[in-house]
Amino acid sequence: MPKVKHRHSKTRGRKRRTHYKTEAPSLSKCPQCGKARKAHHVCPYCGYYGGTQVKRIETVEERKARREKKEKKG
Repeated sequence: MPKVKHRHSKTRGRKRRTHYKTEAPSLSKCPQCGKARKAHHVCPYCGYYGGTQVKRIETVEERKARREKKEKKG
Protein backbone atom coordinates (compact mmCIF):
# COMPACT_ATOMS: atom_id res chain seq x y z
CA MET A 1 0.00 0.00 0.00
CA PRO A 2 1.25 3.51 -0.72
CA LYS A 3 2.19 5.67 2.25
CA VAL A 4 1.81 9.41 2.73
CA LYS A 5 5.15 11.19 2.40
CA HIS A 6 4.12 14.66 3.56
CA ARG A 7 1.01 14.76 5.67
CA HIS A 8 -1.11 17.92 5.61
CA SER A 9 -1.92 19.36 9.02
CA LYS A 10 -5.51 19.57 10.36
CA THR A 11 -5.42 23.35 10.04
CA ARG A 12 -4.35 23.22 6.42
CA GLY A 13 -7.16 20.85 5.50
CA ARG A 14 -9.74 22.88 7.43
CA LYS A 15 -8.62 26.11 5.73
CA ARG A 16 -9.26 24.47 2.37
CA ARG A 17 -12.68 23.18 3.45
CA THR A 18 -13.95 26.59 4.60
CA HIS A 19 -14.91 27.37 0.99
CA TYR A 20 -17.22 24.33 0.75
CA LYS A 21 -20.01 26.11 2.62
CA THR A 22 -23.50 26.60 1.20
CA GLU A 23 -25.11 30.00 0.92
CA ALA A 24 -28.54 30.81 2.28
CA PRO A 25 -31.12 31.44 -0.45
CA SER A 26 -31.79 35.09 -1.20
CA LEU A 27 -35.36 35.83 -0.12
CA SER A 28 -37.49 38.76 -1.18
CA LYS A 29 -40.88 40.00 -0.04
CA CYS A 30 -43.91 39.05 -2.15
CA PRO A 31 -45.73 42.23 -3.28
CA GLN A 32 -49.14 40.46 -3.21
CA CYS A 33 -49.21 38.70 0.18
CA GLY A 34 -46.10 40.13 1.87
CA LYS A 35 -44.55 36.77 2.79
CA ALA A 36 -40.95 35.79 2.08
CA ARG A 37 -40.29 34.00 -1.22
CA LYS A 38 -37.29 33.15 -3.38
CA ALA A 39 -36.24 35.83 -5.83
CA HIS A 40 -37.41 35.19 -9.43
CA HIS A 41 -39.75 32.36 -8.31
CA VAL A 42 -43.53 32.01 -8.00
CA CYS A 43 -44.78 32.73 -4.48
CA PRO A 44 -45.69 29.38 -2.85
CA TYR A 45 -48.35 31.03 -0.66
CA CYS A 46 -50.41 33.05 -3.16
CA GLY A 47 -49.21 31.76 -6.58
CA TYR A 48 -48.38 35.19 -8.03
CA TYR A 49 -45.34 36.12 -10.10
CA GLY A 50 -44.82 39.53 -11.65
CA GLY A 51 -48.27 40.77 -10.64
CA THR A 52 -50.20 37.96 -12.35
CA GLN A 53 -51.52 34.73 -10.86
CA VAL A 54 -49.55 31.89 -12.41
CA LYS A 55 -50.46 29.04 -10.07
CA ARG A 56 -53.70 28.30 -8.24
CA ILE A 57 -53.13 27.64 -4.54
CA GLU A 58 -55.72 25.54 -2.67
CA THR A 59 -57.07 26.82 0.63
CA VAL A 60 -57.23 24.56 3.68
CA GLU A 61 -61.00 24.17 3.30
CA GLU A 62 -60.72 23.20 -0.39
CA ARG A 63 -58.03 20.64 0.45
CA LYS A 64 -60.18 19.08 3.21
CA ALA A 65 -63.20 18.91 0.89
CA ARG A 66 -61.14 17.25 -1.83
CA ARG A 67 -59.80 14.64 0.61
CA GLU A 68 -63.27 13.88 1.99
CA LYS A 69 -64.61 13.48 -1.54
CA LYS A 70 -61.73 11.13 -2.39
CA GLU A 71 -62.32 9.02 0.76
CA LYS A 72 -66.03 8.66 -0.03
CA LYS A 73 -65.22 7.63 -3.59
CA GLY A 74 -62.58 5.01 -2.72
